[in-house]
Amino acid sequence: MKIGFIGTGVIAEAIIVGMSASDFDVEEVLVSVRGREVSDRLARQFDKVRVCNANQDILDTADLVFLAVLPHQAEDVVTALQFKPGQTVVSVIATLTAERLAGWIGTPVEITRAIPLPTVADGRGVTAIFPHSDLLERFFSGMGRVVSAPTLDAFDSYAIASSTMGTYFGFLETVSNWMQKQGTDPASAKAYLDTLFFGLASTSRAAPEQTLGDLRVGHSTPGGLNEQLFLVFDAKGGGEALTDALGSVADRVRGAR
Repeated sequence: MKIGFIGTGVIAEAIIVGMSASDFDVEEVLVSVRGREVSDRLARQFDKVRVCNANQDILDTADLVFLAVLPHQAEDVVTALQFKPGQTVVSVIATLTAERLAGWIGTPVEITRAIPLPTVADGRGVTAIFPHSDLLERFFSGMGRVVSAPTLDAFDSYAIASSTMGTYFGFLETVSNWMQKQGTDPASAKAYLDTLFFGLASTSRAAPEQTLGDLRVGHSTPGGLNEQLFLVFDAKGGGEALTDALGSVADRVRGAR
């Protein structure tokens, strides 16, 4: 199978790196010349990667096409291309609906939306897709977990949840900064928090039968420090602030429909 990428940024690179380490059968990978630094690096790293001077060359050759351009660039890029009828197209463009994309394409194609995260590069990703596609499930399963959303609302919820990545690191940054004020050096604080939260994620993955609420209670001795921190955090509006932030992202995502 020949796979093409319109747009060569962080997510496209992560997919190509992860795909190259998987057992998915790929004959050739075609990438955009735009994003020259990334495309050249991928061509040096992988023999199957070929840099194309024109996006249309990718469309004319690829069996499976990934659209990975920035949202504000999408209309100009897509409307300038001629897609093949029945071509399999995967959009990883945030907030862009399949209906709007289909209108820009103007040719009957098979469109699947996907939310691959950067960790697909090392096989530890989780990718939400909609609608279900056997091909895409096989493709992304070699790079981690795949979640096939049953509805558009469910798919949007994965997109909205993934917007917490920066907040996650911001939370750890706040804890690290507090530790440093107590005398801990930055490298030691980061190493400690990395290991602590990696262990917690591993515990959760090893206990699929337990809810996150169960795990929170299980890690909070009554009257203990963990319980105290969560209760103060919640009482000060931490949980409400996060819920409000998720709602604001949801309004933006669903407002783009």
